[in-house]
Amino acid sequence: MTDETAPARFRWLPKPLRPPVPMPYRAERVILLVGAAAFFAGYDQNVFGLAAPQIQATFHIPDNQLGPTVALFRTATVFALLIAASADLVGRRRLLLVTLFGQALFTLLTAFTQNYEQFVAMQFLTRVFGYAEEMLCFVVVAEEMAAGARGWANGTLSALYYMGAGVASLIFALVTVLPSEWRAIYVIGAIPIFLVAWLRKRLPETQRFAEREKVIRTMSKAAEALSLLKDIARQYPGRVISIVIAASAFGFAISPATVLGATYLQTVYHYSPGQTTLLLVPGGLVGLVLAIAAGRLSDRIGRKPLAIAIAALAGICFYFFYSGAPAWMMPPLWILAFFGFFSGDALIAGFALEIVPTAYRATVSGLRYVFEIACGAVALWLEGSLFDLYGAHGPAIQLCLASLPITLAILLFLPEPAGKSLEEMTRA
Repeated sequence: MTDETAPARFRWLPKPLRPPVPMPYRAERVILLVGAAAFFAGYDQNVFGLAAPQIQATFHIPDNQLGPTVALFRTATVFALLIAASADLVGRRRLLLVTLFGQALFTLLTAFTQNYEQFVAMQFLTRVFGYAEEMLCFVVVAEEMAAGARGWANGTLSALYYMGAGVASLIFALVTVLPSEWRAIYVIGAIPIFLVAWLRKRLPETQRFAEREKVIRTMSKAAEALSLLKDIARQYPGRVISIVIAASAFGFAISPATVLGATYLQTVYHYSPGQTTLLLVPGGLVGLVLAIAAGRLSDRIGRKPLAIAIAALAGICFYFFYSGAPAWMMPPLWILAFFGFFSGDALIAGFALEIVPTAYRATVSGLRYVFEIACGAVALWLEGSLFDLYGAHGPAIQLCLASLPITLAILLFLPEPAGKSLEEMTRA
């Protein structure tokens, strides 16, 4: 028995949170390595949401331009899609290493920006690579996990991503005493530059892509790309359109609520950076445990019922979070709302990965992600205008949540992938 096929033990997780079916050590190694990349992606992409008031003060950004600023960042998804989709041509491993390095480099450069324009440019480039990296992490995990554990794997990967965001919030608590304040948080986010060489030696290409590559390696990349796009449009138009619409409505509804959460706490409830962290971190830890448990439960009862319930929970809790609720209600609302957000997002991402063949998986995953982020960007632009109308973030964000029922309705019509192999799903 080789190390690759030896049984995985997952001793780094409590027993109730371990995968529901036995898996080889290779699967454990993959999820740890890819999870490390997801962890730093979560860190880098959540710094602005935490430190927005301090960055506002540095670059004199008006309140009604916070949403539009994040919307500018999110236009990076167009370029991220091109990078992620190319993984269907050149491989998951190679592109994951490139995106991790690019994200870390531009996160570091963000710390040295001197004006608003430079800041937006560096964050735009950070997210080009960061968004592509997030797409690829889910693709790698989906292709390497056992059929009975893909939901658990998506939940675990999502938990590691938001653990990175939790670490960012811990460091944010020290923002007033760190040298260069918020800039130091971005410098710390460049650590993944050193992770690249480590991953390069240890992260394998996914077995499914390696097998497919043997079949199509005689084709030119241009011919292969054209053939891939034609085949997607011909074979799975209904599935692709459905998942794109569901993700778009979810992104539109949830993005303003998640991006502006820390700002809302600091400006409306007058939380200090330290108090914000005291709410985010314990609540985030509870949410992480719930996310892994939800992923595991989805392998047992199905993705569809759980995704619908969790997405609805996110919408309800975010609505009350931004309603001017009493201060004592904010911690439980925060925990449940963010759990609903990142668990619901992971389940929707899983649909995009599980309902199409290996040949299209990175491309369709990228389409799902780019539309979700792009529609979130539209909502953030709209939130800026609604802020002018209402004079507050709360009612503006509540109006954006109105698109969430579209997601719930679309999910009803997608095929159920729980417990089925990826090959079975493509024949369904």
